[in-house]
Amino acid sequence: MKIIPLLLLTALPLSAATITQWNFNSAVADADVATGRTTPSTGSGTASLVNTTSVFASGDASGGSTDPAAGDDSGWGVLNFGAGNLSSGAQFLVDTTGYESITISYDVRHSNTSSRYQAIQYTLNGSSWTTLSYVATAAGDIWNNGRSINFSAITGANNNPNFGVRILSAFESTANAGVGANAFVAANTGSTYASGGNWRFDMVTVSGTVIPEPSAALLGGLGALALLRRRR
Repeated sequence: MKIIPLLLLTALPLSAATITQWNFNSAVADADVATGRTTPSTGSGTASLVNTTSVFASGDASGGSTDPAAGDDSGWGVLNFGAGNLSSGAQFLVDTTGYESITISYDVRHSNTSSRYQAIQYTLNGSSWTTLSYVATAAGDIWNNGRSINFSAITGANNNPNFGVRILSAFESTANAGVGANAFVAANTGSTYASGGNWRFDMVTVSGTVIPEPSAALLGGLGALALLRRRR
């Protein structure tokens, strides 16, 4: 029987867990999509505006988000964007202490006249921001459900009490490495961009895998060794 060194074994993989989630619905269902909350529905964290204003509106309209709530499904509309590139949008701060392999997923509806392009920025200290990537909608007035951003390559996002994500409006040329207009362009190709256009967010979810304690990693390795030995 071949003996596999324990040092080569790792703990069994862990599944992702929800750290914080915003569904933007009223804390007590009131059958009114024009009301809602920006406090998390799961976990803790802070959702705030970046040089914009907000309004609650339906998360069911235009095909709907993935929120399973019926009759009280509110979305968080962000609008009245500033004129500056990468200057306006929404921000989500989440303590990731105890977690690694961080991801954020969200549903978003771009109105026809809102910006087509979103810049994804992150912070590791709660104050300075770095752009990770850009995303775009294929059309206006539709929900882009399950839009997911992976921060697993950003090791500083792990186990960090000051982690946060910004989703900001970007010029077309900025989002496309210098190609396109040096300005915001509308989500709908037949529309003209307007600062009053809005992004409606729903089901913003920050997830990660629990960082195993050293003892848990050892037990996982021992379990894997026992399984391999039984198969011999």
